[in-house]
Amino acid sequence: MDGVMESMSFFASLFKVHENPERGMWYLYFTVVLLSALVYNLGFAKKLSIGKNIVIYFTLFFGCTLLTFLAVFLPIAEGLLAAAIFLGIYKLRLRSHKKEQSIGEGK
Repeated sequence: MDGVMESMSFFASLFKVHENPERGMWYLYFTVVLLSALVYNLGFAKKLSIGKNIVIYFTLFFGCTLLTFLAVFLPIAEGLLAAAIFLGIYKLRLRSHKKEQSIGEGK
């Protein structure tokens, strides 16, 4: 059992998937879904109609099921967290750059 615990990812260990698999997998699934939605919104989302958004998020929820099983032993959630941090920093810097640019043009 110790060999399995050592090869688990950080979030799988944090949610104690090895002790309570049902609850731990649900927590891991919701973490992967939330981080995937955040990464999608920060990096790829465009203004779409409500129908297209429903299709995209349904596909995202379905795809995260497979990612959750992989996230037990692979750093899927950790990679999504890193991507969310980098994209968040990029968005903040882009917003401040555009604000500075608009102030410079206004003078």
